[in-house]
Amino acid sequence: MKRAPLLVLAGTVAGFIGVLSFHTRPAGPVASGAPAGGGTSGGTPAATPKAASAGRPPAGGGAARTALGAEEQFNFGVLDVQVTVRGTRITDVSVPTLQVAEPTSQQICEQAIPMLRSEALAAQGASIDGVSGATFTSEAYARSLQAALDRLHLR
Repeated sequence: MKRAPLLVLAGTVAGFIGVLSFHTRPAGPVASGAPAGGGTSGGTPAATPKAASAGRPPAGGGAARTALGAEEQFNFGVLDVQVTVRGTRITDVSVPTLQVAEPTSQQICEQAIPMLRSEALAAQGASIDGVSGATFTSEAYARSLQAALDRLHLR
């Protein structure tokens, strides 16, 4: 009977050491299709023409134009959305700036942003469905996307 408390104590100490030695990877910026920090900050318009890509016909005609949406704060960080259009057709959407508060938010954003990108390309606008479990990220993404489209004088 005297062994039971000793085994419980040994198990508790081993578990405590295991928890203390657990390491997570540090959160870093996430970029979806563009380098982090590659845009302008402070909400200034960033509409720039881009060279036409060789070998592909223009989608919607005209030169490609790019605009950076406003930096949007959400409960767990900050993001902005960059949109590229050709004519009136959205050809690319990326997140050049994403800063999150903790690793869990980083993981949520890593999963949600590609889904939000697909939604924006399919909808050809900012009227997108949010991602379940990433409501605040989805709302910030849609607001920044709409700001970028406004700068390009689209929907």
